[in-house]
Amino acid sequence: MISRDTIDKIYQAALIEEVVADFVVLKKSGSTYKGLSPFSNEKTPSFYVVPAKGIYKDFSSGKGGNVVDFLMQHEKLSYPEALRWLANKYKIEIEEDTPNAEAQQEKSERESLSLVSEFAHKWFQTQLHDTDAGQAIGLSYFYERGFTTETIRKFQLGYSPDSWDAFSKEAIEAGYNPQHLIKTGISRERDRNGKKELWDFFHGRVMFPIHNISGKVIAFAGRTLKVEKEVAKYFNSPESELYNKSNVLFGLHLAKNAIVKQDVCYLVEGYTDVISLHQAGIENVVASSGTSLTEGQIKLIRRYTPNITILYDGDAAGIKASFRGIDMILKEGLNVRVVLFPDGDDPDSFARKHSVTEIQQFIATHAQDFIRFKTSQLITEAGNDPLKRAALIRSIVESIALIPDGIKRSVYTQECASLLRIGESVLIQELNKVIRGNVKKEDKVDLPILDETPADGLPESDQSPTFNLFHQEKDLVRLLLNFGEQHITIEVQNEEGKPENHDILLAEFLIGSLEQDEIVLEHPTYHRILQEYVEVIAKEEFPEIRKFTLHPDPEVSSNTTDLVSTPYQLSENWTARHHIYPETEEMNLRKAAKDAIFRLKMHKVMQMIVNVQKEIEAIQHNPEEEENVDHLTRELMTLLNARKELAKYFGSVIL
Repeated sequence: MISRDTIDKIYQAALIEEVVADFVVLKKSGSTYKGLSPFSNEKTPSFYVVPAKGIYKDFSSGKGGNVVDFLMQHEKLSYPEALRWLANKYKIEIEEDTPNAEAQQEKSERESLSLVSEFAHKWFQTQLHDTDAGQAIGLSYFYERGFTTETIRKFQLGYSPDSWDAFSKEAIEAGYNPQHLIKTGISRERDRNGKKELWDFFHGRVMFPIHNISGKVIAFAGRTLKVEKEVAKYFNSPESELYNKSNVLFGLHLAKNAIVKQDVCYLVEGYTDVISLHQAGIENVVASSGTSLTEGQIKLIRRYTPNITILYDGDAAGIKASFRGIDMILKEGLNVRVVLFPDGDDPDSFARKHSVTEIQQFIATHAQDFIRFKTSQLITEAGNDPLKRAALIRSIVESIALIPDGIKRSVYTQECASLLRIGESVLIQELNKVIRGNVKKEDKVDLPILDETPADGLPESDQSPTFNLFHQEKDLVRLLLNFGEQHITIEVQNEEGKPENHDILLAEFLIGSLEQDEIVLEHPTYHRILQEYVEVIAKEEFPEIRKFTLHPDPEVSSNTTDLVSTPYQLSENWTARHHIYPETEEMNLRKAAKDAIFRLKMHKVMQMIVNVQKEIEAIQHNPEEEENVDHLTRELMTLLNARKELAKYFGSVIL
């Protein structure tokens, strides 16, 4: 296990804004950063990073936490994997509390699969560069494709020798579990002479490693060097704990910075398309890895740019299939353009024959918006046939209907009317029909479960069988974490019984009020936060928020993130321009603190009343329990009086 000292060094070194920026495009907003959520489908940014507190909060999905939590959520890493990822990024040497062999056994299956993939990744590269067969076969193939040694190294290409079990044998000898080799898909199992044995799935192929967004190898594609038609050109890793092909784009780990800089992503089909364009100097390019474009892949691109240009090789069947992908891009609210290369060329071959300037000029002059592209492709097929022409128009209208932005829909409708020489009003009428039909199909809204506690904090009825104190305890701890160091003025009686104002810390007021009435928080995480807060206060110090946001207990860190996060910030323009001075909670902490304490006390009393009433009901008809009934009745009257007094604070009357 990673030592506590190493974990502390990692947390001290890791800057959450730097780490998150590897995966999400962030824009500075005051003292925070914000961007589009990487966890949900949103058009308006609601994802915030707060460097001062070391946290992120995604208000669209509800996720939040510290830098380790982010990696665990986003990259699906275990806690140790996330720590190791950060240690690698910040060049921190990891110290283990236990011997390596024992630590190895404790790793999760996901981490084990990752280690197998990394071993295979290095092995394939070694076979390519350091063996006679690899150089003669694998390197020769890549050189024939026009790839330079620098490009081969950049994409970490490899070679799997034409042997049935060379890799599997070496991996097992190195101590890797055969089941993990099988689960990654690098090895397969077969029966031979009644005995199970492993064989190399990618044998005799050149290897293209597939990386996740952070550059970690998660899968492979292997291309055959044989010419027989019955042999599949490409084999791809099966899906696993590491690899979900619908959420991966080949080359994105190398392209993401260029995509942000150029504000456009070039989308191609094949691995070699990406590699050749990179070598030519076009780096903002990714591939769908031989699969049909998916919603998950589009969302990946949207993190970095709203603009996609699809580069096609002009194959008729491929173009027809592309219409579905274009519709998906439109539905996600992105802008899509299409470039067709000349007959006989694909992005790979075109890039090898032209300079970066020539490629850029070709894309700039041949990029078409989706309306012109789709019209030009279908209009020839429709000819003068009125039925086919009507089907073409309807197909384009259905694509326009997917665009969520009303202004864009209107502009495209006008362009469609002009191109197809049809009345705009007719198109609008048809467009509205399609939109209404789409809304009916998707009109399945999950309504949120509302908190039934009234605004004044009092339960509406005494008949509730239980009183959950979660919301009241949450509000109290929220105030403590956010404003504990701030002063409030309270009124106390002096020795002569006269009122006097005293300035005290909000933390002292909240903690003192709880201790005075011997109230213990029931929620285990809030109870722990409060106890640790009190322990620091007892040393005449104040705990930093990071003590809780970077807490080793994930429940503490995630709950703290929720408590100290807000999606709202008051604009400075209210004061600077309009001379309006809104009252914030921070300006009225005394009332907020008293409200929190009184709500908690009221719910605690209501809970006790219900419990006593149940006890009385259980024994009131038993003559032997008469004395206990009297005692419980007196206790109930005391609680009812306490409830009445507390109600006065809220201006409520309880009969």
